[in-house]
Amino acid sequence: MKPNGLFAAIGVLAVLGGLVWWTGKNPKPEAPATPASPKILAIPENQIEGLRIAKTGAEPIVLKNLAGNWAIAEPKQMAADQDAVKQLTGSLTALNADRLIDEHPASLNEFGLSAPTAEIDVTVKGGAVTKLLLGGDTPSGSDTYARVDGKAPVYTIASSTKATFDKSVNDLRDKRLLPFNQDKVTAISVTSKGPAFEFGKNGQGEWQITKPKPMRADSIQVDDFVRKLKEAKMDLAAPAVGKVDRTKVGAKVGSVAVTDNSGTQTLTVLKPVDAKETGYYAKSSLSDETYKLSGDFGDALKDKDVDSFRNKKLFDFGFNDPSKIELNGVDYSKAGDKWMSSAGQMDAPSIQNVIDKLRDLTAVKFMDKPAGAQALALAVTSGDNHKVEKVVVNKSGEEYNALREGELTVYAIDAKAVDDLQKAISGIKHYQPPKPAKK
Repeated sequence: MKPNGLFAAIGVLAVLGGLVWWTGKNPKPEAPATPASPKILAIPENQIEGLRIAKTGAEPIVLKNLAGNWAIAEPKQMAADQDAVKQLTGSLTALNADRLIDEHPASLNEFGLSAPTAEIDVTVKGGAVTKLLLGGDTPSGSDTYARVDGKAPVYTIASSTKATFDKSVNDLRDKRLLPFNQDKVTAISVTSKGPAFEFGKNGQGEWQITKPKPMRADSIQVDDFVRKLKEAKMDLAAPAVGKVDRTKVGAKVGSVAVTDNSGTQTLTVLKPVDAKETGYYAKSSLSDETYKLSGDFGDALKDKDVDSFRNKKLFDFGFNDPSKIELNGVDYSKAGDKWMSSAGQMDAPSIQNVIDKLRDLTAVKFMDKPAGAQALALAVTSGDNHKVEKVVVNKSGEEYNALREGELTVYAIDAKAVDDLQKAISGIKHYQPPKPAKK
């Protein structure tokens, strides 16, 4: 290397070394932390006992917490939507501003806070009241000016936060027509097509038809009916019909009475007078007014009789795997993954075919009394409690009917389903071990 090149390289190294030393002595300053959003309010939610929402051009709304349950006290007393009110109270527990605009404003006029567009009064235990005042929107329209009454600073809050407090009575009222406690229901009485009938729950928490006489209920059908009843709400987009003005309301579709731990409530569903009008009207025992019905409960109630909710399956074992079946006096028991009878191990797929056919046995209608001679005697043991279900199938001419042990209900069964079951029973065979593989 030439001397000049060597000296240049040494110079570059010296400069780099100096930079490393300087950087160590003068670390890069950290970026300033983003300032936290100023806090406007911090009120523990469990301390809030009352709310008052006053907006320009509207009647004030007053809400009260009565033993943990919110209710609307003004402009008139009515039940409140608990979730909607909790959204309000939750927003007040830690209300942050977007920005602090002026810590000591000379005037509130420019912020629209000398005559606020909205005022939210929060009453806490002990009676202290905090007033949140909302003014005009910022020039961009994305924020709103806000302050707490009695305190000088003016802040901005996001328009989405403002919308949280921009509520009407209809937004906050409980729109359910029957606000019953689903976990505490003891009886549901239904009148629609034919005589009235009633549901209740047995000791295992399963739905049963209790009136006009004890009968098995289709739990899936009843649960769906109760869910739709729970979701039946007032369609507040349509005007309510008072006691006097009944011109829009026509014939009765049906009614439901629900009894829970707080008592009995009733709901009556009615057709519109105008045949071109879709949907239904509903009148609750909790209100003097009749409302357009929101949801699909009207269709769930229309033309329903007791048979609509009866369990049409002959066996309840459903998708549980039976541990034992009895077919015309012959027992088949499951031991591990093997099916055994007095004749030895049986072919598992042929037994499973019978189980599938038993599971498919369904009433096509109900009869007043059995007919014909016994064709099949069936029993299935299933579940952790080893529940035993016994069924006798009778044949009358080309038709079949069945009786479950301990019941008076007579099930008329499709002949093909019985024929398929009998073929499956005839197809039960002994277990054949697999043949050894050819070498």
